[in-house]
Amino acid sequence: MIDSTGGSLPGNGRLRNNHPMSIPRAVTESSVAFRDVLSDDGTLLRAWTNDPDGLIDGPTVLLCNGLGTSPWNWPALLTTDCGVRVVSWSHRGTSGSDRPIDLDDVGVQQFVEDALSVMDHFGLTRPVVMGWSIGVNIMFELAAQHPERVAGLFAVAGVPGDTFSTMLGPFHLPRPVARALTVGTSRALRATGRAISPVAARLPIGVRTIEALSRTGLIFPVPDPELAALALKEFLRTPIEWYFHLAIRTSAHGRVSLRRIKVPAVFVGGSWDMLAGARHMASAAERVQNGRYVQLHGTHFVQMEQPERVHRLLLEFLQRLPAEASTSSR
Repeated sequence: MIDSTGGSLPGNGRLRNNHPMSIPRAVTESSVAFRDVLSDDGTLLRAWTNDPDGLIDGPTVLLCNGLGTSPWNWPALLTTDCGVRVVSWSHRGTSGSDRPIDLDDVGVQQFVEDALSVMDHFGLTRPVVMGWSIGVNIMFELAAQHPERVAGLFAVAGVPGDTFSTMLGPFHLPRPVARALTVGTSRALRATGRAISPVAARLPIGVRTIEALSRTGLIFPVPDPELAALALKEFLRTPIEWYFHLAIRTSAHGRVSLRRIKVPAVFVGGSWDMLAGARHMASAAERVQNGRYVQLHGTHFVQMEQPERVHRLLLEFLQRLPAEASTSSR
């Protein structure tokens, strides 16, 4: 089921005949529905769930997604038969969420507050929290500041803070060098993004695009390239200058003190991840009480490349948690 609350796919789920690419079966058969949620500072967020009708008999997971990404980046979580109720939202100024009045209110702290607003809207008391990319920063900060609201942490391709210093991991650069290069590149793209965005938004994205990208090593081949193309098309709807404004603001988020994390945590890393160093994820897992690290052959998009494997790891993690972790989140 696709919920249509106004607008066009993929921002809110309404299917339109003039969409520039075919709609993947995974989307037409999905149960994803979108809802508007008001954050505490008055910013209107576009939230989503794979269980709008309460049909899933399983645990609830709050997903802190990557910047500018959408449900279509999670092939294994789109339908009610996945065994996990998912609640998530789009970050400020992306995929249907409004920009805040103060354009600088887009750091990790504001994203933590948005997570709490989404949790309260959906009645989540203490769910397991899953994060991808910058969402891992958000979920660890959430767990450190509000431990009573988090039952467990499942991190995919992300580190708990100081993310930019762990980028370009396969090159084994010193952290200060990696940070200088990635933040500098982000600043350059923010400055030039206004000229690039109109072109990027009109690129003819399709299966061939994904196949071409898979030959670069940025992403490995995926089981559903049509869905991956839709995810990329949605990502490119965010103006480049705004995306890198968000990135630069989140780059200021330092490392989370892992001694403050008391709940079980699993880290799933890709061995060829250019945006979140696998060895840094492994190090973080060693320093978390009840932490575990799993490395898969993949990139930053490992949950798209090996959706069944990542989903199985999630289900195994949820099964190991105390029963009250599931029941207290509904």
